[in-house]
Amino acid sequence: MEPTRERILHAALQLFGEKGYLATSITDILRAAEANAGSLYHFFPTKQDVLLAVLETYRDGIYPMLLQPAWAGVDDPIERIFALLGRYRSLLEASDCAYGCPIGSLALELHEPDPPVRELLSSNFVGWVGHVQKCLEDAGSRLPRRLDRNKLAVFILTVMEGGVMQSRTHRTLEAFDACIEQLREYLTRLEEAAPVGAKKSGRRKGR
Repeated sequence: MEPTRERILHAALQLFGEKGYLATSITDILRAAEANAGSLYHFFPTKQDVLLAVLETYRDGIYPMLLQPAWAGVDDPIERIFALLGRYRSLLEASDCAYGCPIGSLALELHEPDPPVRELLSSNFVGWVGHVQKCLEDAGSRLPRRLDRNKLAVFILTVMEGGVMQSRTHRTLEAFDACIEQLREYLTRLEEAAPVGAKKSGRRKGR
């Protein structure tokens, strides 16, 4: 059987994603983890400590949990961005549009989080943006030289979060697909605006 701490953490991961942090009780976590209160409080003195551990797990696990499966077999850096967005689309589709980005959902739910929680939420967003920015940097001369790749990566995160939120609300993929379609068009226009002779020969569709 999985060690007790990991069972508690994985149960909290699932419950916070499905019900939200505030609606999830310690009893809910104990029941899902098949653990007793003494074990939980041994590892996590408060419910907030459970949340902090969940946020650390998301932060440290972004590559193995999200990026690695999304990017398997996709070498083109621009297509890696759309493969990542496609991963979110798959999660939405599999859940009948009930899925919500865990970090985005927690950030919206916790209006005035304590500083340690806010810092970990911020760290998760920064990590996501950093990986997308690296894709944009790897695209090299395919994109305009003066393009602020960090700001574009922040914009892409905002497109994804907004698409997920609207699709959850409407219970349809239309909003998410519309957002990604417009993002695709925008990036295509950026590539067209790059200097003549920019190398585009290495593009591979990641879908």
